[in-house]
Amino acid sequence: MNRPSPNYRTIGVTGRRIRIGEWGPASHQDAGSAFRPLLLLNGIGINMELVEPLALALPERRVISFDMPGIGGSPDPIFPYTMACMALTCSALLDRLRIAKADVLGISWGGALAQQFAFQHRSKTGSLVLAATGPGATMVPGNPKMLSHLADPREYTVERTLKRNLAMLYAGGGSGGESFSINAIRAPTPLGWACQVGAFAGWSSLPFLPLLDVPTMVMADDEDQIVPPVNANILHQAIPGSKLAMFKGGGHLFMLSQMARFVDLLQDFLDESSTAKTA
Repeated sequence: MNRPSPNYRTIGVTGRRIRIGEWGPASHQDAGSAFRPLLLLNGIGINMELVEPLALALPERRVISFDMPGIGGSPDPIFPYTMACMALTCSALLDRLRIAKADVLGISWGGALAQQFAFQHRSKTGSLVLAATGPGATMVPGNPKMLSHLADPREYTVERTLKRNLAMLYAGGGSGGESFSINAIRAPTPLGWACQVGAFAGWSSLPFLPLLDVPTMVMADDEDQIVPPVNANILHQAIPGSKLAMFKGGGHLFMLSQMARFVDLLQDFLDESSTAKTA
């Protein structure tokens, strides 16, 4: 199935200017499609283009994503923000696009935002998929050497340095992952990166995870050096009725390095959850 070119544009939402992307036929409106739209929330410092292959692999769904303030094509934030503030921005974005309810896929840092959104805006959340993420400040930390790179703005906000380090930061052990292109990556601004780090630093989902009552799937990889897979088990045990899917050898970005399996599991879960809700 051929897909039209992605629609990138910059709009104002809750007093912020953000660059959004939409994939899928124009006819895929909230009420007219057989599938709910999918809101894709990216990892720290990651612009939409890096995960665009995921959107292109979902030809039957309307996929919406956006660059966080100071990331990719979105201007720097004027003020620092919290996870709750950005969850409100997600909600306002759906309102702006006339989407009453969306499935949500959160990757890494975006998984934290996805948890906050599902708790804060339950009526707008269809199904929730959490990939390579944890419960926030209370999570089990990853490889100290890897995390030291993430904590150093010189390693993350200079494009040449970021590209040089990206394979080391995000790849697995090489036993089960496939190569994927990092050419689309754009270094975040120092302020954009700092605001994302700050929003995550004092945030935890543990107090409200037992209150999440949306269909949820947690996905993790056994060779993730940034978010150890034990965090997926914490989320799975805390979220009532959640499902757990484990990958092997794909690293932190297993959803790209093992995209075929990831997309199959994602679509099956979203289809099953949608059917169960309408049955």
